[in-house]
Amino acid sequence: MDRAGEEAEEMEVPIPLSEGEQLIIQDTWAKVYLNSEEVGVAILLRLFGNEPSSKRFFSQFRDMVDPLELERSTQLKKHAQRVMSAINTLVENIQDDAKMASVLKMVGKAHAIRHKVEPVYFKILCGVILEVLGEAYPEVVTAEAAAAWTKMLATVCWKLSAVYDELGWTPGPGYQDGQQQHHDTSSSS
Repeated sequence: MDRAGEEAEEMEVPIPLSEGEQLIIQDTWAKVYLNSEEVGVAILLRLFGNEPSSKRFFSQFRDMVDPLELERSTQLKKHAQRVMSAINTLVENIQDDAKMASVLKMVGKAHAIRHKVEPVYFKILCGVILEVLGEAYPEVVTAEAAAAWTKMLATVCWKLSAVYDELGWTPGPGYQDGQQQHHDTSSSS
């Protein structure tokens, strides 16, 4: 069995968010989203710092080694804004399971089919999001808020894994032991 399948089997169905947790997430996000470009860039930079192999999926800036050049990259900022917009859509529709599922299906399909991103990277990204939000907004991301965000992000990972499973996703050519061999993927992610 491939890593994606193993990952999905290991993940338990997440506990649904309570109404109170949904409100906490919306409240914290309202404050964070005011600085969406800055936070989005910080999330991607942290992702690449924590998990350098994740940079390989971004043909526009994967070869940039200078952190300042990467931080100033227009392409990085554009992708950071897409990440933040997707999170914003999820938060705005946190009480609408069908809308959230639709957004995650679109994101999952694009990343699985077009970008060939292994599903484990979503779990890594969700951890990075929680880290960055907690560090950048400690007065807002309290223990209670962090717990709510952890539950929501676990749901996101679970639903994205389900999309990959639904697609019958397996690592494509060039993958070996879960690592993609370096080749150009000219589409942006």
